[in-house]
Amino acid sequence: MRAMSPAKAQVLQVPGPEGEREVRVSSPDRVLWPQEGITKLDLAQYVVDVAEPFLRANGDRPVALQRFPTGIDGEEFFSKNPPRGVPDYTRTTMCTYPSGRRHPQLVIDEIASAVWMVQMNTITFHPWPMRADDNDRPDEVRIDLDPQPGRGFADAVEAALLLREVMTDVGLTPWVKTSGNRGVHVYARIERDREILDVRHGVIGIARELERRDPDLVTTAWWKEERGERVFVDFNQMSRDRTIAGAYSPRPLPGAPVSMPVSWDRLRDVAPGDFTVRTVPGIVADEGDAWAGADDAAGSIDGAMALWDKDVQERGLGELSFPPDYPKMPGEPLRVQPSRKRKD
Repeated sequence: MRAMSPAKAQVLQVPGPEGEREVRVSSPDRVLWPQEGITKLDLAQYVVDVAEPFLRANGDRPVALQRFPTGIDGEEFFSKNPPRGVPDYTRTTMCTYPSGRRHPQLVIDEIASAVWMVQMNTITFHPWPMRADDNDRPDEVRIDLDPQPGRGFADAVEAALLLREVMTDVGLTPWVKTSGNRGVHVYARIERDREILDVRHGVIGIARELERRDPDLVTTAWWKEERGERVFVDFNQMSRDRTIAGAYSPRPLPGAPVSMPVSWDRLRDVAPGDFTVRTVPGIVADEGDAWAGADDAAGSIDGAMALWDKDVQERGLGELSFPPDYPKMPGEPLRVQPSRKRKD
């Protein structure tokens, strides 16, 4: 990639499927991470440097953009509708939301699209767990392990290692990444034969089994007041229109951390700060993509669904709470904070 125009704007030559594309980046010297001095142009270069694994993880999916017009210390907003000026090499796909409304979302098919999204002040990319041609049937499971106050990254790592056992037991091949903050994300590719609500139930089955194996470490409690000092297994990241930072996506935090795929045998040895916009390109160049084999390891969600069914039929456990912006869902518990419910 090389600069071709005056300092006020850079026209970047970005590799594409049929040769190079020109992508204009305005305000290239705008500082996005003030403490690190990382600019908009630096971020565009980062995206190009990690193009292959970035596309493998985030491409061919609806994607929402977390945008920061003046850097991480300024205003931010999520962009789901495509902004004006979408280039002709960037497609959209029609998505259906929990409310029933529908509108298009962007899809990344080549890295020039991601660079253009950086031009539109995107820092974090939030892809859906479905492919662009069918946003009803996920092709991957995502589980977010979120340490609550009193717990930290090391606790999320231990929860992830136990989660790996549970997922392997039900026939899935799990892959792990740092969240870019204090948590850990665990994924598994699945066959696209069930719709999103079924897959969410499979994830709840996995989460409950994980909680049974170590209830002092992890919790599935939706209400924060019931979680205690444990790692929350966020099953609702497997709900329609809920997304987390994609693999290789930067985060809007000091240090310019990246949500980084790692191998299971290295997980205990890493720290979130090891992986940043400045360090990740060199790591990828030296070590490759820890998730390189993920697309070839799709498993069946049936084993996870069997856990859900057993919980319902033998343990009397049913639906768990949905995100608060959802319409009331069948079988859902009352949306009342437990302490308020007791008082009432």
